[in-house]
Amino acid sequence: MDNPDSTFTALLVGAAKLPGVRIERNAYLRTALKKYCSEGEISRAIAESPAAAGIPLAILDKAANESINYEAAKASALSAAAGIPGLLFLPATIPADVAQYFGHMLRIAQKLAYLYSWPDLFDNDSDDVDDATKGVLTLFVGVMVGTQSANAAVGKVAGMLSEQAVKKLPQQALTKGVVYPAVKKVAGYLGVHMTKQTFARTVSKAIPIIGAVVSGGFTLATYLPMARRLKNHLAGLELSQPGHRVVDGDIVEP
Repeated sequence: MDNPDSTFTALLVGAAKLPGVRIERNAYLRTALKKYCSEGEISRAIAESPAAAGIPLAILDKAANESINYEAAKASALSAAAGIPGLLFLPATIPADVAQYFGHMLRIAQKLAYLYSWPDLFDNDSDDVDDATKGVLTLFVGVMVGTQSANAAVGKVAGMLSEQAVKKLPQQALTKGVVYPAVKKVAGYLGVHMTKQTFARTVSKAIPIIGAVVSGGFTLATYLPMARRLKNHLAGLELSQPGHRVVDGDIVEP
């Protein structure tokens, strides 16, 4: 690929526009926390953040694990279904399978971000994906696949949010500032990584029925550790610690 970073960004934007991929923050937090928290805690988590509501990390971890297991099971089942047609239908099934798999990566990335006190990533009044959201989702996926530069960059963004206690992503840092070079680097790596993964998934689908079992298992075996890697990283950031406050305002960027 001549431009793997552009390839990955195009895949990210396409997946983000699929039905059901975007998570509505307020509704999700209410559903995820209702078993563990009082109405007052939930209302404050929605208005500010779970950290500001003082929700213990142990509770957030339980909610996160439930969401991870749910999304993993759903992604695995859909992947297995896509594997049933076999080699004859590969041109039709592979793009859809890759898209739904990546869509579930974005779904769990959003859910984990909201549990661990990141701001809303999407403008619910627009179908577009702004550059800052592309950047932070790229970094989240980078953390999921284990790139150290993504870990460091996510830490920088979280630090900006934590130090200045605001509820908006740092647009400049993610699009042309201190974090942007890491976003480009991670996107390039992911563009190559996704192509290799697509090839592996293609091989797993070559034989009908057996391909369905292998494909579903492949999805489960890769999805779970990636989601848990992101969960552990976000949970360890200052932004997620109980008692951390956020306010309305714009971030002051370097």
